[in-house]
Amino acid sequence: MDLVAEAFNDSQEDIEVVFESVPSGPDGYAKLSTAIGAGNAPDVATVEYFALPEFVTSDRLTPLDGYVSEKTMDTFNEASRNLVQLGGDTWALPYDAPPMMVWYRQDLLAAAGVDVPTTWAEFEEAGDKVLAATGSYLASFNANESSWFAGLAWQNGGQWFESGDESWKVGIDDKASQEVAALWQRMLANGSVKAVPSFTDEWTADMVDGRAAGVIGASWSASSIYNRVKDAGQEGKWIAAELPSWGTDIAPLYGGSTFAVPKGSKNPEAAAKFMEFLTTDPLAIEARGDSGSAFLAAPELTEAAKEAYATSDFFGNDIWEVFEKASAGDPNGWQWGPNFGVTSSAMQETLTAVGPEGDLVSDFDTVQQKTIDGLKQTGLSVK
Repeated sequence: MDLVAEAFNDSQEDIEVVFESVPSGPDGYAKLSTAIGAGNAPDVATVEYFALPEFVTSDRLTPLDGYVSEKTMDTFNEASRNLVQLGGDTWALPYDAPPMMVWYRQDLLAAAGVDVPTTWAEFEEAGDKVLAATGSYLASFNANESSWFAGLAWQNGGQWFESGDESWKVGIDDKASQEVAALWQRMLANGSVKAVPSFTDEWTADMVDGRAAGVIGASWSASSIYNRVKDAGQEGKWIAAELPSWGTDIAPLYGGSTFAVPKGSKNPEAAAKFMEFLTTDPLAIEARGDSGSAFLAAPELTEAAKEAYATSDFFGNDIWEVFEKASAGDPNGWQWGPNFGVTSSAMQETLTAVGPEGDLVSDFDTVQQKTIDGLKQTGLSVK
């Protein structure tokens, strides 16, 4: 993003952007919240989709409706647009819209005599065959990534949060989520998937050594996989695929970021112009180069992204075609909760010991109650 800010400064003379990097995740959000409260926040900040409602409900952002046109908002796809418009106002501009999908080692699937699974029943069967034929597990269960399981539940029609006029409804233990939990528990029990935290040394070693025959991730996983296995002789062996289906046409996002204007900004109009450059101008994508998320929220940027993203040549199929297909379904009105950090903490506390002898269905009942209790402690009305 430092190169993108530099490209914006070079493109015009009216506005100067100064770039500052802060920690990602909870530490970064805590620093941003403190800065907003102290009145010295930046004019533009990166906020992930799942974190945006918390910043809105705590009155820490500036609405953009007076600074961003309807024409600009129309350039973004439906899924990303839905996630930045809350309570009738626009609170951020979406940057990327990463479809949740699967990355497979096609050579390990071939060794087991299985095709790319198109349904979750086929995925479960493929896991058994891959394990028997190769000793590799089909995918990891990422207990440290609450938004990962949220995406899987979203795809099955789950609705973890719904906002009403006076209270929030929480449905983490809904039927769709429990069906997903039951499938993963069965696969954990027979060893065809593995409970290992994502992005850890163990997770990486399993990919490098061929113990992992697949990764359930998103479009940004292209860079993640490439950077881990590029020196392991695996070029052309990894392929992109759509998520297996539950019989619906729901397309969840996994991750994704926005750009927002913190409350108290003295330059909201200039900030909005910079954010429009970040999210809609091909020059921003060219400046970013072969890094970051591959699939942007503005479809008009796809061609620029293809040109900049040389990593796609590493894979054994056309990953861009898969990105398009994986994002083409119904976003199904998914909404993130008012403080997803509460749910993330509850999931990590509850699922850290998940394994072959566990009971994920009951675990999600526990996460449901912990989320309700935690949201109530923050002063929110929940039912």
